[in-house]
Amino acid sequence: MKLSHPHILVEGKVKYHIGEMKGQEVHYDFERILQYLDAKGKLMFGKHFKIYEKDREIIRKLCHYVIRDYDNCKKHGLDLHKGILLSGPVGCGKTSLMRLLKHIVPHQRPYQVIPCRNVVFGFNHIGYKVIQDYGNSQFFCFDDLGVEPLGRHYGKDCNVIGEILLSRYELFVKHKLKTHATTNLNAQELEVQYGNRVRSRMRALFNLVAFEKTSKDKRK
Repeated sequence: MKLSHPHILVEGKVKYHIGEMKGQEVHYDFERILQYLDAKGKLMFGKHFKIYEKDREIIRKLCHYVIRDYDNCKKHGLDLHKGILLSGPVGCGKTSLMRLLKHIVPHQRPYQVIPCRNVVFGFNHIGYKVIQDYGNSQFFCFDDLGVEPLGRHYGKDCNVIGEILLSRYELFVKHKLKTHATTNLNAQELEVQYGNRVRSRMRALFNLVAFEKTSKDKRK
């Protein structure tokens, strides 16, 4: 989708100028982006939503990635070809951020945020077609990676998300297709859940961006 004014985002009757156009490039302003995210968050999640001061730096890093700021991404060790694996404690705001951030760049191809447990429930009902469906050319963000139950269809057990991650890795290698995810688990716990083979593929698939372990539960 091409937009003539990608630096101007409209919500209702309000226009948010999140940067300035200079030639064919948008020069983004982080403070203006934060203002937009705060307003959009309240529209999406309710008046209780807020941007916490302690989260500014991780949001800044994610914004650099989303707006494809090569220099700042390089400084933070982020590979723009890979997806994002956003980790952190329960309730720190991972899912909300991943649902929000794509709205900053409506001119880019969007991703769908899909709860992993819903994918497994679909597998239990429909079977292996679900794995094929998520191994396609769409962009996805798999939410709550690693805490979903084991899949079971007609008496056969299947690590559904593990199989999908292997498919997504093949798409990444062949077509540079991105996959994002959120998780409460650390690297060792993910390896226990999915095995060493999937864990090694995840290193290739994702940039790891992590909240502090002490991040508070914002849902309380």
